[in-house]
Amino acid sequence: MILVIDIGNTHTVAGIIDDETILHKWRVKTDAAMTADELAIQFHNLFSLASLDTTRIGGVVLASVVPQLDSAYHQCCASLCRHRQPAEIITVSSDTVASIVTVKLEHPAEIGADRLVNAIGAFDRCRSNAVVIDFGTAITFDCISGKCEYLGGMILPGMHVAISALSSRTAKLPQIDLHRPPDKVIGTSTVSAMKSGLMFGYGEMIEGLIKRVRNEMEQQGYLNPHIFATGGMASVLIDLVPSIHTIDPDLTLRGLSIIHRKLSRR
Repeated sequence: MILVIDIGNTHTVAGIIDDETILHKWRVKTDAAMTADELAIQFHNLFSLASLDTTRIGGVVLASVVPQLDSAYHQCCASLCRHRQPAEIITVSSDTVASIVTVKLEHPAEIGADRLVNAIGAFDRCRSNAVVIDFGTAITFDCISGKCEYLGGMILPGMHVAISALSSRTAKLPQIDLHRPPDKVIGTSTVSAMKSGLMFGYGEMIEGLIKRVRNEMEQQGYLNPHIFATGGMASVLIDLVPSIHTIDPDLTLRGLSIIHRKLSRR
């Protein structure tokens, strides 16, 4: 049984995985100021609520895009796994997963750990050319070849970033809930107009970008890429982006599990 943790800019997702099955999953707010002790208290509480026997945790895999938390999480995880010394903690980077995925970028070290994990998770699922769209704080496109090569991708502002920008820079536009799609394109109130603009606007944008990415990949010989979507807003936009083939909300956690399976020393 392993503990996998994806530390994102806004939220952190953690899971307990046993023999490729996700037994427990938690989503908590990311706070870059938290100490190792505070993180340990948080996880002890989550484990307690789940009646989890922590002595069964045999390893940890961490993916982080928040460098300020890296040290605190390592100390926290070492504490959680103190029954096993030395604790096996795998930290995802372009170097640590080089034997699993080949990063074909000008500066491989710059790539976010979560993007590598998504690439590994997608390749394991389809064993072919693929594109992963992760709808998080930022929306990322990650392109993977059928040889598990990371080819590159795109980064654009996420939908909640767009909402915050609208609300903070305008006097009368409120924060809105995007988890229920609008009924029609033409809004008849401020809220419905904002929701329509964001939902249909992002839907059309993502659909158009998929077509451009697919065309460019196929021009380079990477034919028929499978389009994956993951992240919080993926299920909301699915009806507006018909080119998406598969939604996998747990793609990152499964990718972390694959990394443990391939790199674990035990």
